[in-house]
Amino acid sequence: MTKAEAHLRVVSTGIVPVIRASSAQKALMAVDALYESGISVMEVTLTVPGAEKVIESLCSDFQGDLLVGAGSVLDVESAKRCLDAGAQFIVSPGFDEATVEFVGSRGVLMMAGALTPTEVMAAWKTGADLVKIFPCNGVGGASYIKALKGPFPQIPFIPTGGVNLKTAADFIHAGSEALGVGGELVLASALNSGTPHLITELGKQFLQIVQAARNSTLTETAVKGG
Repeated sequence: MTKAEAHLRVVSTGIVPVIRASSAQKALMAVDALYESGISVMEVTLTVPGAEKVIESLCSDFQGDLLVGAGSVLDVESAKRCLDAGAQFIVSPGFDEATVEFVGSRGVLMMAGALTPTEVMAAWKTGADLVKIFPCNGVGGASYIKALKGPFPQIPFIPTGGVNLKTAADFIHAGSEALGVGGELVLASALNSGTPHLITELGKQFLQIVQAARNSTLTETAVKGG
C-alpha cells in the first residue's frame, strides 16, 4: 500500500484505534474484534509486549486488507524497527524532527504528535502527513480543534485523548480528519474478560457516528453555499 493509499484509508475510515494491551494475545484479540466491526486501520502501540511481532503477524495474516501502523514511536531507532516489521504508518505522541524526517525518507505515512500551535507548525513544516493533537482532552477537546483550524485550515488533524461516543461527532464537526480512540474503544475490561464482542459493537457505533457527523457537515456546508 502506497503512502497516498494509506492516507486515504485513514481518512475514509475515520477511526484510528489506539491499541494498548497487556499482552500480544490481547492485542490480536482487539484487532480481530475491531476488524469485525468494519474498522480496517489499527495503531499498535509499542507499549504492547512484543509489538513489532504483533505488527509483523498482522501484516502477514491480513495481506493488505488491514492498514497496520505503529504508535507511541519516540525515536528513529523505534521507527526503523517498526518499519522493518511491516508497519504502514508511524504515530508519535509528540514531535520529534528526526523521526518525521526518517519516516518521510522511507516513503511511509507519518502521523506526528503535537499540541501547541508552534508544535503543529513544526510538525507540518518537517513533513508530517497528519498531525495528531494529543492529549486533546487536556486543552479543550473539540473546541481546541476548531480553534486550530482557524490558522491551519490546510493541516489534517487527528485528535486523540477525550474522544468517546459522546464527543466524537463534535470532533468531526470541528474539522478533524479522523479520530484517534484508545481506551474508550479498546476496552481493557473486554480483553481481560474475554468478551471482545463488546469492542466490536463499540467500533460499529463509532463508525456510524463519524459517518453521520460527516454527512451533516456536508449538508450544512451545502446549505450555506446555496
